[in-house]
Amino acid sequence: MSRVVAVCLRRGHHFSKTPSLSIRLLSGLGVEGDGHMGATVKHRYDRRRDPTKPNLRQVHLIPRELFDELRAEGFTIQPGDLGENVTTSGIDLAALPTGTRLHLGTHAIIELTGLREPCVLMDRFQEGLKAATQDRDAEGNVICKAGVMAVAVADGDVRPGDAIKVELPAGARQPLAPV
Repeated sequence: MSRVVAVCLRRGHHFSKTPSLSIRLLSGLGVEGDGHMGATVKHRYDRRRDPTKPNLRQVHLIPRELFDELRAEGFTIQPGDLGENVTTSGIDLAALPTGTRLHLGTHAIIELTGLREPCVLMDRFQEGLKAATQDRDAEGNVICKAGVMAVAVADGDVRPGDAIKVELPAGARQPLAPV
C-alpha cells in the first residue's frame, strides 16, 4: 500500500525543508507556509526568467526508496533534506504520467506536473549527489530521479502514515518531463 512517510515545509527559499507533524495543501497554491507556495512560479531561476508563469512546482514529492538507494551509495539523507514536501513509500512516482492525481489522506489532492531535475545545489549539499540522482536509459537519455512536482487541486491536511490513492488521467498518457 502506498503511504506518506514524512511531510516537510520551510518558509523562504532554502535547499532543505523541515519535517513536520502535518502540512496543509491549499488548492492552486501548494503547501501553506512553504517558500514555494503560490499560483505563479517561485523557483528562483524560473522567476527571474518570467515571474508570471504558472507555478508547476507547488508540491515536491520524493519516494523513500530513493533515500534507501542513496544511503546504500554512502549518502546521508533524511526526509526534507532534498527539499521535498512529501516523502512517499510504495509508489513509483516517476513512472506515473503527467496529470496523475494523488489523493493524500482524506481530502488533499495533487496533480503531477513533471520531474524535478537534479541541480548543482544537490552537490553543494553533498558532493556527488546530483550524479547519484540521475541515470541513463538504453538510448542514453537522462533519467531524473530527484522526485516529482505537482500542483494542489484540493485543500487538505497531510500527515505521515496517510494513504495515497492514485488516479490516472483519462485519455492518452504523457510521461513526466522536467519542469
